[in-house]
Parts: sequence; structure tokens; C-alpha cells
Amino acid sequence: MTDGTNPPSSPQPEPAHGSGGYGFPPGPPAQTGYGYPSGDGGYGYPQSGQQPNPYQQDAQGQPWQPAPAPAPAQPGFTLLAGPDIPGASEQPDWEAMADRSEAARRKKKRWTLVGGVTVLALLAGGGTFFLLAGGGDGPEGTNAQPSASASPEPEDSKSPAAYTATVAGDDTLLRDSYGSMGIRLGPDLKVGPLGKRFQVVGKGNANSWGQSAEPVVDVSKSFTITARAYSSATKGSRIVMSQGDGESFSFELGVNEVNGKQAWIFRVQTGDKGAAATTKTVAAEGLTILKTPTLVMATYDAEKKNIALYVDGKKAGETEVPAIWQAPGPLQIGRSKHHNIWTGPWQGALHNIKIYNAAFSAEQAAAYKEGKLGPAPKPAHAWLLT
Repeated sequence: MTDGTNPPSSPQPEPAHGSGGYGFPPGPPAQTGYGYPSGDGGYGYPQSGQQPNPYQQDAQGQPWQPAPAPAPAQPGFTLLAGPDIPGASEQPDWEAMADRSEAARRKKKRWTLVGGVTVLALLAGGGTFFLLAGGGDGPEGTNAQPSASASPEPEDSKSPAAYTATVAGDDTLLRDSYGSMGIRLGPDLKVGPLGKRFQVVGKGNANSWGQSAEPVVDVSKSFTITARAYSSATKGSRIVMSQGDGESFSFELGVNEVNGKQAWIFRVQTGDKGAAATTKTVAAEGLTILKTPTLVMATYDAEKKNIALYVDGKKAGETEVPAIWQAPGPLQIGRSKHHNIWTGPWQGALHNIKIYNAAFSAEQAAAYKEGKLGPAPKPAHAWLLT
């Protein structure tokens, strides 16, 4: 969830023919001229099967004096004509050249520092980008420019070089950054680039899933689930995450059609049959979903017995519910179980998936969106951090 442009650089003179580069020569210069020193250097997937397969987890030369006769030019020098000795060069002003070199070095260093501050500012103020590849799932397909999303939370600000999305030696098992619950990826939910970090991209078919080895959320207690999502589907049910692999789900968070139009929804199951009478839903209608990077969050407050849905840090709605039914089976990414049938295959990208063992308040949800949640609470589980 980070990308900046390289600062402009000052052009350097072309090296002499056959010189191999710029710089001071190791010995005294020849009559034929001198060169300028350069500045500082210039930046799998499991086989598809019938069932998912989840797993847990020199010294300086002496000053030169003019020679009585011309000598062959040394590498790295250019012939300059002197006013008193035709065909020969004057004594180079080494001090002036050194001053110019130092000035160029300081200028380049300033650009580097400015560039670094710019990158840090991007990270602090919203430097998370969706870079989707393949199948037109990006904002404008494979040649799209990055689309900015919300800023990462403080705990996500880790070195990009140190972060890995998958378990070492297994590119199909997402690494849990806060717990020990890996998520096994199906053949068509694949890890892709997100700047210098990662996301998963689904094709919206039956193989666009991921699942843990065991249940992750205890629905008898308060919880918060959240993810950053980018949907490229124009219609139908598209599930970010759910839990359960039996006859029906316990909860599901994603996109569904409400009153004939796509809407973000959070739905929980209060009975084991999955009938309409046993579900409770909160929807966020009237929002642009298609190809729009969105932070979605859902909460369950076990004490107050209510559920709430937040979209980009704003509460979309809440409703009272009885106890949530504890469906058997693990956490699902990119699908949900309805009446013994897998539904809602995800089409688009997902990242920054987190589970908290507490129900966020409206203030916490807004702070999370702005990257100001603070050190607590900590996630119980997290995948694909940016």
C-alpha cells in the first residue's frame, strides 16, 4: 500500500573517445588536456484439484609542468589549445575543478534528500497504490497508472525489502504477519505487485479463492475485519472475505446487488439454514464500486449485539443482531458458501487484510482510514500488508 519519481540529474560532459569514462587520471595530465571528475554513481501456485489444500504455516601525483614536446594523449583527456604553446594545454586549474566537482556532488545530494522527503511524505499522506496487472483488472488495464488508496497504518510501515507476502519456499501460502495462520491460494487468486509490496488478484471464477487451515474469527466475541479492495466486476456478488465451508457462511463482507445496483454489504448468519429470515445485512448503497480503490471494514460488538459497516472510514450503517451462528470451517478470501454452493468469486485486487479481536468504534474506523489509529489495538491476524 510508496512510489516516487527519480529527481532530475545534472548532465555530465561526454568522455573522450576511448577513455572509458570520466574522472581524474591516476598520474599527471598530458599536454593534450584534462577531464572533469564525475559525480557520485548513478538505482506458483497449487495444482487445481477437487478440494482446496490449505496449510498453516593513489596517491595524488605531483603538479604538472609543461613538457618541451607534445606527448600522446592519455585516456580521459581532451585536447585544448593554449595561447602561448600552440597545440598544448595550459596548466589546469585543479582547485577550481575540485570546487565544481564538490558543488555538483552537493547538488546531487540535495536532490537525493529532497526525493527521500517526498517519498516519506507520500508514505505518511497516502502512499499506497494499486498496481494491477493482467486481464484489464487495473484502473485502465495493464498500462494503467497507479491509483492512490488510503495511507497505511503505523504498524505497517516496515522496510519494503524486509517484507514478504508468502511463506519462505511456498509462493501459494500467504504469510500471517501477526499470527500463525497462513492462507492457501487457489489457482486463480495470485500474488501480484503493489509498488514494492504485494496484493492478490482474482479472475472472478471458481478458482479465485484463498482459505486458512482453521477458523480465524471467533464470532461469539467482538471482532473487526477489514481489507483494501479494488473490484473490476460490473455485476453480481463479489466477496472479499467470509468464514465457513459447510452449508452456509457465518459472515461475509463484499459486494452484492441491492435494489438492482451494486453495493458494499456486511452480512451475518444467525441460523444454520441460511434462509433469508436468519440473516442480517448492512449495506452501503449509492457508492461507486467499479474500479474504485476502497477501504471496507465490518464490526461485530458482542456486548451491544450489533453489526456495523464502514466504507473509507465512514459508517454506512448498523443494525442489531442476535448471536451470530458459528459456521464450521475456515476463513475464506474471495468467496462465500451459500446453501452448499460457493458463490461471490472475487474479481480484482485485495490487500491489507486484517482481523482484530475487538469491535472498532466510529472514531477508530475513521482514524484507521487516515493512518492515525496508533499502536493499539494490534491485529490478531494480517496478510498482504503495505
